Amino acid sequence: FRRAHTLTVLFILTCALGYVTLLEETPQDTAYNTKRGIVASILVFLCFGVTQAKDGPFSRPHPAYWRFWLCVSVVYELFLIFILFQTVQDGRQFMKYIDPHLGVPLPERDYGGNCLIYDPGNGTDPFHNVWDKLDGFVPAHFFGWYLKTLMIRDWWMCMIISVMFEFLEYSLEHQLPNFSECWWDHWIMDVILCNGLGIYCGMKTLSWLSLKTYKWQGLWNIPTYKGKMKRIVFQFTPYSWVKFEWKPASSLRRWLAVCGIIFVFLLAELNTFYLKFVLWMPPEHYLVLLRLVFFVNVGGVAMREIYDFMDDPKFHKKLGQQAWLVAAITATEFLIVVKYDPYTLTLSLPFYITQCWILGIILVLTWTAWRFFIRDITLRYKEIRRQKQEHRYEKDKCLSNGDGHSSILDEQNGNKLRERKL
Repeated sequence: FRRAHTLTVLFILTCALGYVTLLEETPQDTAYNTKRGIVASILVFLCFGVTQAKDGPFSRPHPAYWRFWLCVSVVYELFLIFILFQTVQDGRQFMKYIDPHLGVPLPERDYGGNCLIYDPGNGTDPFHNVWDKLDGFVPAHFFGWYLKTLMIRDWWMCMIISVMFEFLEYSLEHQLPNFSECWWDHWIMDVILCNGLGIYCGMKTLSWLSLKTYKWQGLWNIPTYKGKMKRIVFQFTPYSWVKFEWKPASSLRRWLAVCGIIFVFLLAELNTFYLKFVLWMPPEHYLVLLRLVFFVNVGGVAMREIYDFMDDPKFHKKLGQQAWLVAAITATEFLIVVKYDPYTLTLSLPFYITQCWILGIILVLTWTAWRFFIRDITLRYKEIRRQKQEHRYEKDKCLSNGDGHSSILDEQNGNKLRERKL
């Protein structure tokens, strides 16, 4: 039924596009005709994918919605591959076909400079430094971390990513000028107010979703109009709820998976700033906003697929398709940054920054080795030693009481069984 429906929709869409092209005389503009052809091809592909692609883990508001974003992921990845194989100049000028205002170098805004919260030298407005930092990125930080919390569903993991990104900004401010911020902009406005408040609101929303009763009823079976409107609104909430329990310290596999998730999150965040820098896109451009909207939709599906694969690998034998696409997109964006501006990326880190990162990596590796190797060996050795001491004590006790030899053999067999299980 779905295949017949798809063919019908594709036939109608193809006829409509052909009818439009026949009604008007084809312009003698190669660039305009190329853009129209590419857009029409993308529309046909999206129409096919929305009806034929494999369903993901989400079914609300409709599975077709998530199939649409899966197909958009494919289109975006193909676009990134095309940009990757262009020269630096051609790639930047190609953006003019999307927006004629692009393709020109833009000055970077420096958020550092005067870091006084209260500036007594400015009699008109002593708090001018604070008001200058309150731009459109403040609500963007809040809503961004609110949505990221809904994806990750873990307070500790969100806070680690938030704090680590601020350390990355400290480390890379010699490469991108807009990473240079005041200390209170980093830790008070970003981590505590914007990110922290967004994470808090996100966790409250997750708590409400976990306590909500998921009992669905057909829209036409609800007698009252108020009930119908409530049912329509709840259509945009999950069909059921799964609480994410990452448990990174439970096994080496989960620990490495959580570290990989954090790494990809941080790399995707850095790609946002570096892509704007190398492709000459202003921060307020609609393409930057569309990319963030794209990652919000595909990131939630990818996180659910990753968690299902980690939590129940016997049922979910393969990592989901959206998770693979998100990883491929993040890697391709990074390759574009490396190709388009290798000079900026190869600017050496300051010596004290390098020392801090080396120390952090050594601490993480040391904790990993202790938690999953040394600790387990030590606990196993202590348990075996304790069992041997108990066996020796019971043997001496039996000999002193004159008990039979059979009880000693039973005790030895029991200890061997426990050691085999251990």
